[in-house]
Amino acid sequence: MKNIQKKLLGISLLLLVMAFPSCTSELDQSPDTGSSIPGSEFFSTPESYKQNLAKLYAGFATSGQQGPAGSPDISGIDEGTSQYIRGYWMMQELTTDEAVIGWNDGTIKDFHSQAWTTSDNFINATFARFSFQIVNCNEFLRQTTDEKLAARGIDSALKAEIATYRAEARFLRAITYWHLIDTFGGGSLVTEDSPTTFYYPEYATRAELYKFIDEELTAITPLLKAPKSNEAFRVDQAAAWMLQAKLYMNAKVYIGTDHYAEAVPLISKITSSAYSLHTNYNQLFLADNDKNGAQNEFIFAIAFDGLRTQTYGGTTFLTHAPVGGSMNAASFGINGGWGGIRTTAAFVDKFDANTIDTRGQFYKNGQTKEIKDISNFTDGFAIQKFRNVDVNGKQGSDKAGNFSDADFPIFRLADAYLMYAECAVRGAAGATITNATAYVNALRTRAKGATVTQGDLTLDFILDERARELHWEGHRRTDLIRFGKFTGGSYIWPWKGGSASGSPTQSYRDLFPIPAKALATNQKLQQNTGY
Repeated sequence: MKNIQKKLLGISLLLLVMAFPSCTSELDQSPDTGSSIPGSEFFSTPESYKQNLAKLYAGFATSGQQGPAGSPDISGIDEGTSQYIRGYWMMQELTTDEAVIGWNDGTIKDFHSQAWTTSDNFINATFARFSFQIVNCNEFLRQTTDEKLAARGIDSALKAEIATYRAEARFLRAITYWHLIDTFGGGSLVTEDSPTTFYYPEYATRAELYKFIDEELTAITPLLKAPKSNEAFRVDQAAAWMLQAKLYMNAKVYIGTDHYAEAVPLISKITSSAYSLHTNYNQLFLADNDKNGAQNEFIFAIAFDGLRTQTYGGTTFLTHAPVGGSMNAASFGINGGWGGIRTTAAFVDKFDANTIDTRGQFYKNGQTKEIKDISNFTDGFAIQKFRNVDVNGKQGSDKAGNFSDADFPIFRLADAYLMYAECAVRGAAGATITNATAYVNALRTRAKGATVTQGDLTLDFILDERARELHWEGHRRTDLIRFGKFTGGSYIWPWKGGSASGSPTQSYRDLFPIPAKALATNQKLQQNTGY
């Protein structure tokens, strides 16, 4: 199924090029069609509906209309840097104890020192990427209404299938809005029902966006397919449960109200569903993680293929950028490392040096644990998590070694286990410490780590365990904020605040600024406090 889905993703890059324009920078209410083909032209065959749905999924994987570079969706920045996963990953990981980067590309080092400004081009590109994804989802929904399907003579069987496509499109829009409120707070709220003539969208608060996402997920969940009954890489009910549970677990941050108890029944549905833990942690991040057993743990993953979805973002970035120094690029299935990303001593210290834990995939040969100079790749241990080889060490499909086949997990079952454990420790109704301990030990046993007792489960332990299990998967910033340790001085790591030993940062940096370019485009947007 992966090849079929990847083929659709490849086809979709050629679709809607005119209807869904590139170079967006604001949450416009509809694609600019001044010189474009009407969107309806791309829904002229029964097959086109699925192909256009594939375009929406491809929006998380690709960076432009031809890939890997040359016709970007987002202008004014290197195309690979504008890719969805890469941009979101930098904001979620480089700002934390889990990752530093040695490059001097523009303002990229401002992420780790938490010194970004409203004019940061990387932040602007990610804000624009969210915009582009939402615009595309809205247009798909406009083109698949009952009225338009009836006018095109769509039969009842296909119409029923398109109803599922629409629910999936609404999910993809909802997760993008979740990323928006998590990183930027408020913004423009535009849907398929927004005006199609030009206008400046009103500003929506974080609470208003939260309410929209919550209501959308409640509405679409019954319309999605049952867990693990959909095609590979397409979302199902478990993905909706996971996203809504994520929303509830961060509700105290987003809207000032605790909703952990509401997350518990959703998480319980996931843990009792058809998804299962893979037996080998390290295999979760290999080139064949669509078929080596990892796919049974992945609730929602972004498909990458070295031949069909070529990009310098995604897992290509996460495979090349962490390789440097004396590391053997061939063992990662690539033609060379980019010598950029490492981790801090604070993250390394979360692993017991006297205990085997296969999740601590550190490369130490020629690397120092402490970072004296961020620009020097050999300062800081390297992490060997993502590899473009299969379980037998065979290279991925791109034999030139440029682009990776490894898929990127957005949600996986292990995360649900730890979410349940956190709810239990926080005293949320419906979650028991007994079950929480069993879930944590299932992960630690897989990683060959020491098991724990109920008394070991504290909030600090849960936060550290999430780092050990989920590092470099785009969760860390959100987790640290939820636990009150991202900014301020309650938790200091090397180079936080710009000093080698680390220093406190201002609390307003729990949110990124609305980019100055977006504010200039739509003055109805409101800047976050502190910027």
